[in-house]
Amino acid sequence: TASGGILCLLPFIEKYDIRKAIEKSDYPETKTINKLSSILCFVALKASNISRYTADDLWYTDRGLGLFANVNVLPKASWYTSYSHRVTSQMNRSLLQSLHKIWLDNDLLGDTSNLDFTTIPYWGDGEHLENNWSGKRGKALPSMLAVLAQDPDTGIIDYGDVNLRHENQSAVVLEYLDSYEQSNHGRKELRYLVFDSKFTNYENLNKLNKEDVRFVTIRRRGKNIVERLNNLPKNSWKNLRVQMAGNKKRTIKVCDEQTPLRGYEGKIRQISITGHGKIKPAIIITNEMEMKVENLVRKYTRRWIVEKGISEQIDFSHLNRVSSSMVIKVDFDFTMTILTHNLFRLFAREMPRYSHLSDNSIYQKFLHNMGDINIKDNRIVVKLLKKRQLPAILELTANYNNLKFPWLNNCNLLFEGASNS
Repeated sequence: TASGGILCLLPFIEKYDIRKAIEKSDYPETKTINKLSSILCFVALKASNISRYTADDLWYTDRGLGLFANVNVLPKASWYTSYSHRVTSQMNRSLLQSLHKIWLDNDLLGDTSNLDFTTIPYWGDGEHLENNWSGKRGKALPSMLAVLAQDPDTGIIDYGDVNLRHENQSAVVLEYLDSYEQSNHGRKELRYLVFDSKFTNYENLNKLNKEDVRFVTIRRRGKNIVERLNNLPKNSWKNLRVQMAGNKKRTIKVCDEQTPLRGYEGKIRQISITGHGKIKPAIIITNEMEMKVENLVRKYTRRWIVEKGISEQIDFSHLNRVSSSMVIKVDFDFTMTILTHNLFRLFAREMPRYSHLSDNSIYQKFLHNMGDINIKDNRIVVKLLKKRQLPAILELTANYNNLKFPWLNNCNLLFEGASNS
C-alpha cells in the first residue's frame, strides 16, 4: 500500500467509540457496503489528502485504503456521488451530536468554544447561492456560508453547519447554544463563547446574557469610538503584560471600563487595547465582569485558533473545491472533513511534542508512508517504511497492540518498521 500510515488512525476510531456512533447513525448502506465502511471510505480519502474523488486512478487499487474501510479496495468515484445523494442534513447533525457526547465523555471539550464563519465557494453556475465574502479570495462570490465551533485547548471541532443564509446568520450563535444543550444531556460545561464582531448583533448578545452565557467578542470601531479613545486622559490607560504564542510576553496598554450598547440591557464591559501592533485600538466587549483583563485578552486572542483550523481544512481537506452546488452534499462533505480533522487531533494529542502541528504537517511527517500488510492468525501486521518519525509512530501504536477491531474480524493491528526505505 502507498497509504499504510493512515491505518494509524484506526485505533482512535475504536478507542473513542466513533465506530459505534457511525453504526448507530442514520446514514445509508447497501448490501455490499455497510454504513461504517461507507463513511470510512470518505474518511480514507480525506485523510489521504485526495483533492478530487474523480481522480480515482490515484487510489482505487490501493489495498491499504480498502483495509481502512474494511473493503477490498475503495469504490469508484461514481459510488461517492451516488451515496452522497442519499444523505440528508439531519443525518449529519445526528452524527455530530453523537460525536459531541463522545468528546464530552472523554474530557475533550472545555468551558470555552470559539465560533467563526467560513466561506465555501462554488465555481459553477451558482445563481441560487448567496454572495459571501471570501477572505482567501479577497472578494464576495457565490458560495455557501458555514459555521464552525472549536475547542481552543484540544482543537476538536464540535459543531459545523453549511445551511446558513444571510437572514439567519446573526441567530447562529443561539442555534449553536440550543444544539449544545440538546446534546449535552443537562450538563452545563460550556461557559464562554468567543467570536468576532460580525458573528452576531447586540440584541443576541443581550439574549446570551439573559441565558447566563458568558461571551467575549470585539466591537466594531466606528470613527467616533476611535476618536473618543484617542482623547482619553493618560491615567485611563495602564500597562499590561500578556502572554503570546511560544511562551513570549508583550506589553500593551488597556482601558477597562463599562459602557452601554444599543439593544443591550444594562452596561457591558469594554476593554480597549493599544500597543498590539495595529494602528487602530482593538475593543473587546464581554459580560464577564470578574475575570482579570490579561486572561480575557488571552481568551479572545486564542479565538484565532479556529481561524487557523479553517485555513487547515481549506488547504488540506480542500473545502474550497466542492464539486456540487447542492448544500446537502456540501454539508456531508463538511461533516466528513470535521470527522477526519478530529481523528488527526486525537492522533496528535498522544504525541505531546507534535500536538501543535497542523493536519497537513501531521500527514506529511507521520501518516504519509508506504508499507506492506500481512494478515494472518487474527493479526494485521503493517510494516511501514523507514522514516525519520517512524520510531515515534511505533511507540504510539504499541499502546494499542491488544486492541481488537470488531469490523476487521476482531483482529489485532500491529505496526512494525520495515527493513527497507
